[in-house]
Amino acid sequence: MIRVAIVDDFDLLREDLCELIAGQEDMEVVWQAGSGQKAVELAREHDADIVLMDIEMETINAGIVAAEKLRDQGRGQRIIFLTAHETNQTIITAMGTGAVDYVVKGCPDEEILQHIRNAYSGKPVMESRIQETIMREYSRLQRSEQSLLFFINNVSQLTAAERELLRLLLEGNKVKDIARIRCVEMITVKTQIKGLLRKFGCSRTKEIVSMIQELNISHLFM
Repeated sequence: MIRVAIVDDFDLLREDLCELIAGQEDMEVVWQAGSGQKAVELAREHDADIVLMDIEMETINAGIVAAEKLRDQGRGQRIIFLTAHETNQTIITAMGTGAVDYVVKGCPDEEILQHIRNAYSGKPVMESRIQETIMREYSRLQRSEQSLLFFINNVSQLTAAERELLRLLLEGNKVKDIARIRCVEMITVKTQIKGLLRKFGCSRTKEIVSMIQELNISHLFM
């Protein structure tokens, strides 16, 4: 039997889910809760294979907080978020808790049951849109990591003068301001800027400044 726990603050929906699960030959409801806090308490006392978890309950992200705590308990429950929230940020944050699946409320009962069986078998099948959202975030993070490594590698090769030049650019100074501050000719500053652009593979100083700020490594030049 697949031991299922149900967490939702909407009593009627929770009761309907309990009835649906109880009607399956291969499933049983082992506990239910109307809040994330209660779910954490019950999960300590009772084992479950699958936890159907709502997100917005006593707080807007109560289910996400509860999922993190269940993960930290290390009892092996597999969490499926069953929620009305389907914004990209909510999906990404929720799946970051280690949940195995994310289902949007309103889908047919048979789909919910199939998601439970798939998760229990260790082969969860997320809806295509959920998969796409997660993969886009993974790609973005991968690109950020590659960009960070690229920048760190190039930063280690900068001269003291180039580091100072980047600091002044990050402070918003223009070429003429930098020349005045450093007491050099503008042509000297422009030549150094060309060298920076080549090292970082950029065509404008704004690109370098933006990338440093996005990667949150401005402190390396201050």
